Amino acid sequence: MQSEENAVTVTTMVSGPHWRRVVAALANTDARTAYAQIVLGAELPDVLADLNDHRRNRAIAALLESGLVERNAASDLEAPEAIFRDLLRQQPRRQPQTGLARFMRLGRIERYPANMTERRELLAWIVSETIEPGEHLTEKQVNERLLSYSDDVVMLRRYMIDFGLLERTASGSSYSRQA
Repeated sequence: MQSEENAVTVTTMVSGPHWRRVVAALANTDARTAYAQIVLGAELPDVLADLNDHRRNRAIAALLESGLVERNAASDLEAPEAIFRDLLRQQPRRQPQTGLARFMRLGRIERYPANMTERRELLAWIVSETIEPGEHLTEKQVNERLLSYSDDVVMLRRYMIDFGLLERTASGSSYSRQA
């Protein structure tokens, strides 16, 4: 048992929480299983007891290197609760967005601008991205294209018509982009 602990200790020279190390450790099935056992309170001899010493030591070493577990004063393994909070603290704050991007999230409309000039700009940009000049589309085709920007395509289409960016024939059978 003493040589097993030394083998694990030698490989933990590079330590500290870093999200890549944490994800890499948790991507390993043995390490993930060991982590779960440690979190649930298993004693060191019982952690991955069914594996050979080499695999077991590698899994525990990965957890120690990542910072997911650490040794306490009694040389037992424990999972510090602060690891995930510390990792989140390391991430840079979201930069404030400017322009039309501040109304979008992951390419979709998160909210409509209250300012009518900005709302028109947002809608004009979407129209320019989805409908070619001179192209005539059915309502279904327009809805399919707008669906990638909003789940409420009826409202989005209505805004585009109200702002004069999208034109609908009197019969409602065809839509086209305004020149």
